Amino acid sequence: MWRRIWPLGALLLATGCGLVEAGSAGCTLIGAAVGVSVDVEHPDAASATIEVCWDGTCATPLLELYPSSRAVETTCTGTAPEDSCGARSEPTGGKHGFAGLPRLPAKPVAVTLRVLDQSGSSLVDRNITLTPEMVYPNGPNCPAGGPQAGISVGADGSVTER
Repeated sequence: MWRRIWPLGALLLATGCGLVEAGSAGCTLIGAAVGVSVDVEHPDAASATIEVCWDGTCATPLLELYPSSRAVETTCTGTAPEDSCGARSEPTGGKHGFAGLPRLPAKPVAVTLRVLDQSGSSLVDRNITLTPEMVYPNGPNCPAGGPQAGISVGADGSVTER
């Protein structure tokens, strides 16, 4: 009988030896969206377009703007793991969006950002160089999720890399 089940025991032993040691966190399969995020504080912004170029290639991904909000009040029932917390949010008056670019490199790219008002008139039309950086959604000891970059548009129309 032992001759038939010893391979199962060896397999269990080998599997057990490969487990993550107690107290350390393993890497999950969580990913990260690759692309450029845009935060717009200009009060008249209604829509935006973006063009991103590198190595002679340009992409014009969809960039939809959504109302931004922030947490203004939090409440917690305690500090124990079984306790709960809640938050109330309010609109900031700004907008945000994300342009997905699956092939975005982790090196400088040339970006043209246009922000339009409700009538389609240009509020912002700027060129900026961004340097996307790799993000690590599981922490620095796990594989990268992909490169991301960010742009902020101020209420005065100023454009900066974040």
